[in-house]
Amino acid sequence: MIKAKFHNILLIILGISLWSCKAKDEFQGLEYAPNMYHSVPYDGLSQITDEDQGKWLSNREDGLGEYYNTNPNNPYYMNMREPVANTVKRSENGYLPYRIHKDSAEYAGRVLINPIDPTTEILAEGKALYEVYCTTCHGEKGQGDGLVGKVFMGVPAYNLGRVKELPEGQIFHTITHGRGRMISHASQVSVDERWKITHYVRVLQNQN
Repeated sequence: MIKAKFHNILLIILGISLWSCKAKDEFQGLEYAPNMYHSVPYDGLSQITDEDQGKWLSNREDGLGEYYNTNPNNPYYMNMREPVANTVKRSENGYLPYRIHKDSAEYAGRVLINPIDPTTEILAEGKALYEVYCTTCHGEKGQGDGLVGKVFMGVPAYNLGRVKELPEGQIFHTITHGRGRMISHASQVSVDERWKITHYVRVLQNQN
C-alpha cells in the first residue's frame, strides 16, 4: 500500500515537472542538459589570443555555461590555422589541380597514367560520354567523319598514323586543354569523365 502511494507521488511529481517545462506565451520553457543538443563551437573567424578575453563564464543569459572563444589546443590559442606551406587543395575525388602546361602534351603523354581500371562498365560510360562530346567532330568510330568534321575537314582518324600511337596521358591532356582547332573540354567533363573517354578512345585506336 505504501509502495503504491509512493509510486503515485513520483508520477505526480514527474507530471508536474514535465508540465512546468512547457513553453507558453513569452515563456520558452526549460531545457535540461542544453549542451547535449546546443553545440558551442569556436568562432572560426575570430583570432582572439588572450584566453581571458575569449572566455565568458556561466553568467550568460542563455544559460549555456562556460564558453571559450580561444582554442587551447592551437598555438597562441588561435581558432584558425594556416595550411602547411606549399599544400594544394584536392578535389572531392582526391585529384590535384591539373597543372601541366597546355603546350606540354608530349610530356603529359610520358608521365600521366590513367588511374581508372578499364572495366566493361567504365568503357560503356566512356563510350556514352564520347558520343555526347566527341562524335560531332571525330565521328562514331573515330574516323574524323562527324558532322562538324566533314565540314571543317582535317580531323584525324584515331586508328591511323601518329594518332594511333598517342599515349593515354596525351589524349587526356588534349581533352583538357584542346589542340589546334579543338577547344578545351575541361569545363564540360570532369577529370574522371576525361579518363573514361580516354579509355574509349584507346579502344578506337586499336580497331582495324
